[in-house]
Amino acid sequence: MSYAIAVPEVATVEVQGGDPFPVRRIYCVGRNYAAHAREMGHDPTREPPFFFMKPGDAVVPSGTAVKYPSKTAEYHHEIELVVALKSGGTDIPVERALDCVFGYAVGLDMTRRDLQSEAKKMGRPWDLSKGFDESAPISAIVPAEKSGHFDSGAIWLKVNGNVRQKGDLSDLIWDIAETISFLSAYVELAAGDLIFTGTPDGVGAVVKGDELVGHVDGLPELRINIE
Repeated sequence: MSYAIAVPEVATVEVQGGDPFPVRRIYCVGRNYAAHAREMGHDPTREPPFFFMKPGDAVVPSGTAVKYPSKTAEYHHEIELVVALKSGGTDIPVERALDCVFGYAVGLDMTRRDLQSEAKKMGRPWDLSKGFDESAPISAIVPAEKSGHFDSGAIWLKVNGNVRQKGDLSDLIWDIAETISFLSAYVELAAGDLIFTGTPDGVGAVVKGDELVGHVDGLPELRINIE
């Protein structure tokens, strides 16, 4: 088949010991740790999860120098466990949800916080505060047969060697299987989808020259620099 323009390059993520993972969509869960919900001014009860999206080509590999984005003075980090899917569907039962998982990675949901705050006040979409260029740095994916599935384990972020965020995956309000199942009731999930599962408390601003190191027990560390 021919196309009117050159076909855009497929965004991919490195896979530890395997071929690259092609990215279809990126879904992100909002406020999925109780302490982070509180720091954002919300009640951390087990209310239904909500989601926002980033474009697939927002992924950035570990080791990259990420440009400080335009139109913001509050560029914030949010460290997250990322789930990569090998299959999907609609209305996936919780007990079958983990069968859809290809593997796991460490990710950063980078956020223009001032744009997000203004959008919230005005009742407008968050798109440009969350879905901008290079807003989804991500480590190599480790296949689930190597890493196993995650229901606990330390997650943290250091900025210039200082711990900014620290938590445990056991503190997720909605666990991985529940998140996949819930999301699949609204959209048809598919191979190539990434799900950012939420961030612990301690989110904050970074500036040019900062080095960020993200960690989840059992996964490769994520390292980026802000330029």
